[in-house]
Formats: sequence, C-alpha cells, structure tokens
Amino acid sequence: MKATNISPLGVGGWEEKENKLYKKFQFKNFSEAFAFMTRVAIEAEKMDHHPRWTNVYNTVEIWLNTHDAGDIVTDKDNKLSKKIDALIAPL
Repeated sequence: MKATNISPLGVGGWEEKENKLYKKFQFKNFSEAFAFMTRVAIEAEKMDHHPRWTNVYNTVEIWLNTHDAGDIVTDKDNKLSKKIDALIAPL
C-alpha cells in the first residue's frame, strides 16, 4: 500500500491551522484507504485519542486536536501524527 501525502505543509506534511493539525492522504483505491484508517484506529484507541477524519473513495483527511485541553493542539496530537506517519513510512 502506498499513500501519497497531498498536503506537503508543516512537519511531516502536517499543517497546523485553526488549533488543529491537518493532513490529507491519497491512496490507490478505497480498500487501501480503508485499511489505513483501520491501522490509524488501532493506534488512536491505544492512545485513547481519536481523530476527526473523512474518507471519500481513495482520500483520507485527518484533523487532530485535544478536546480535553480546550480543542487545541497538544503533545498528544503530535505523538499521534507521528504514529500515523509511521504507518505510511514503510510503504
């Protein structure tokens, strides 16, 4: 599975705006996008830190911020963004 990061701004392609980290991923097809979301869900559940995201066919968009801290970007968001990037790195 290979994802294309189509949001090249920020560290690791993550863009920070409006108190959220944002990144857009594009995959070969829906199955690859859904498989990626499943792996992200497992990591998010382990951290008890869940993203806001959308999926349309082969595109996954993810927004991260910490609701318990007043909807701002915290260390939890940065850690989860790195874990998400690591899911793509070997591909």
